[in-house]
Amino acid sequence: MQKRVKFDFEIEFTNGGGIKGEDFRLDIDGDSISDKELADYIVADMRLLMVGKTRILNKEIFQEAHKRIPVNSESKQQLFIDLSHTIEDGLVTYKGLPAPVICDYLSRDESRKFYAEGTEFQIGKIEMVSNTGTYIDCPFHRFEGGKDLSEVELECFADLDAIRVSVPFETTLEITEEHLKNFEIRNRAVLIHTGWDKHWNTELYYENHPFLTQGAAEYLRDCEVKLVGIDSHNIDDTRTNSRPAHTTLLGNEILIVEHLCNLDLLPASGFTFSAVPPKFKGVGTFPVRAMAKLHQQIR
Repeated sequence: MQKRVKFDFEIEFTNGGGIKGEDFRLDIDGDSISDKELADYIVADMRLLMVGKTRILNKEIFQEAHKRIPVNSESKQQLFIDLSHTIEDGLVTYKGLPAPVICDYLSRDESRKFYAEGTEFQIGKIEMVSNTGTYIDCPFHRFEGGKDLSEVELECFADLDAIRVSVPFETTLEITEEHLKNFEIRNRAVLIHTGWDKHWNTELYYENHPFLTQGAAEYLRDCEVKLVGIDSHNIDDTRTNSRPAHTTLLGNEILIVEHLCNLDLLPASGFTFSAVPPKFKGVGTFPVRAMAKLHQQIR
């Protein structure tokens, strides 16, 4: 009982223009398919680039044999790049918040009292606020009813198709929607490379840092990105008490990663991004070991 779907669609491009399709038909798995899944299918099937807003219209599902045979993709080799800062005792991530305390709960010397000769262990003790080091923001960080770390689906944290957008802080601190156009960003993690991480753990890092404007955040929302990361002190302008980027992105369940580093080691595309936190209930922010996984085709 194979099913197909018939529909119309409208697609806008981030670099201008768009396309429309009428009475388009596709094979589907199961008995239904969401508008977002359909849009993703069209984008991938037609190999479209620079996709922004999408609309699915007049959707109709009917019974009919599938028309295509699946094709296996080429194998790939992988390279990992660490994009997170090291957290150590006394590190100041955000002025006004306490630095982490990292020490022994059980030292190796003490452990020797409890184990056989030649056997020893260390158990560490950590006291810190959740906004420490390179960390991820979930909706609960901004909204009381938003998803916390335990409620966000695992696939939202790991192996996200990603792109790097470079906006050097020497040219501007204000990142607008114009800086984000002409890139393939839909359904991707968008990592904003400003180079500000060169000031990490210095007095300069905390003041007058690069940030996203409200317009940039709204543009990313409209293009349905999955996550936004930045190698800066905050994704918002901390010179004011307004947080439009956090509000816009987290309000639409688009995750945020702040205090990234080493983005200069990444290509513009051709990699996935992961930033997986522990599964805490009632917490909206936590440190992550952020990383990129570069793909190289094996022929």
